[in-house]
Amino acid sequence: MANRQWGRIVNITTMVAYLGMPGAALYGSSKAALQLLTQAWAAEFGPKSVTVNAVAPGPIRTPGTEGMGEALEQLGKTVPAGRVGTPAEVAAAVAFLVSEEAAYVNGATVSVDGGRAAV
Repeated sequence: MANRQWGRIVNITTMVAYLGMPGAALYGSSKAALQLLTQAWAAEFGPKSVTVNAVAPGPIRTPGTEGMGEALEQLGKTVPAGRVGTPAEVAAAVAFLVSEEAAYVNGATVSVDGGRAAV
């Protein structure tokens, strides 16, 4: 991408990268590292017209969260939106970040978490 002088990178982090949760220390810290990597790469590759951003989902219903059962629903009730999100809502944020409309967005983390980052 840097050689072509154009590209888009979108990393997927999580709300747990900036919100301590019991039992999620290793997962959260690895995603926090990915968030810092996003910012470092944005600074490194931005001058070559490669944008690097991240999306930080909150509670999202996916095959990977099925094992959480009712705990996922309870977590969804704690966000201002009052519900669990969908993969399509996360995909919409990613689609924006890879589009031409986001050409000047670089080093950002977009929270797709029902407002959890706000409270």
